[in-house]
Amino acid sequence: MIGTQPVLIDFAASIFERRMYDAENGSALQRDVSRRSMGSRLHRLTFGGNPVAVSNSTKFIDLLKRESRRPVVLVIGGGTIGLGADELYRDDCIELVGTDVYASPHTVLVADAHKLPFEDGVFDGVWVQAVLEHVLEPATVVAELHRVLRLDGLVYAETPFMQQVHEQAYDFSRFTQSGHRWLFRRFSEISAGPVGGAGVALAWSIRYFSRALGAGNKLSRLIVLPFFWIRYLDALGRGRAAADAASGFFFLGRRAEQAMDPHAMPEYYNRQK
Repeated sequence: MIGTQPVLIDFAASIFERRMYDAENGSALQRDVSRRSMGSRLHRLTFGGNPVAVSNSTKFIDLLKRESRRPVVLVIGGGTIGLGADELYRDDCIELVGTDVYASPHTVLVADAHKLPFEDGVFDGVWVQAVLEHVLEPATVVAELHRVLRLDGLVYAETPFMQQVHEQAYDFSRFTQSGHRWLFRRFSEISAGPVGGAGVALAWSIRYFSRALGAGNKLSRLIVLPFFWIRYLDALGRGRAAADAASGFFFLGRRAEQAMDPHAMPEYYNRQK
């Protein structure tokens, strides 16, 4: 237990160790749960907010309420409220079950998403934002999301593509839009697309280039700050070229019984826009 929150992790099969949860919140890294630190403020100023998540959360909520008066939503990686996800937390008609690998005011239990401690088909929706790059086996985690969702349940995911390592030893994977779609091949797609374009990706590269030259974490945040305007050029990006250079991608879909046909993937790439 961490306070009142149970730690439901199979430590024999997890990257996390039991001793991590003997004190404080169990986090392997320092966390700014409130997003009010100077580093978090500089990050938002440089890279902007997440208007894609804002509009997608509105759509996600609307779809949920069409199916249930009080939908139950599992939030994976909910230790910190994701950028643009505030409406999900403000809606009193939605029952949120927040989980993460550390305890926070936004979680009710601690769990490793590779083995979720829930029965089959118990959630109306799953929200997994900026998480799948930090798990050892993304396909295993997505299979767990599929398992705990009810028939036709909704999933919303955001995962980076053109971003450098940002969780130290706990950062493992990146996905193209096609790769992200294939990861969710057992879900029917409602909508999908970039989260941050080539401008945001370039700003990430400038910051990490300065780090590679020895600027350090704090100084690199200041070095990239004058280049904040680059992200506004993303509004000019179009079609496959923009998707090929995006900072990350989102996927909104429904649980399906039949997986996507592999032969459909080339055409899926050609339809990206």
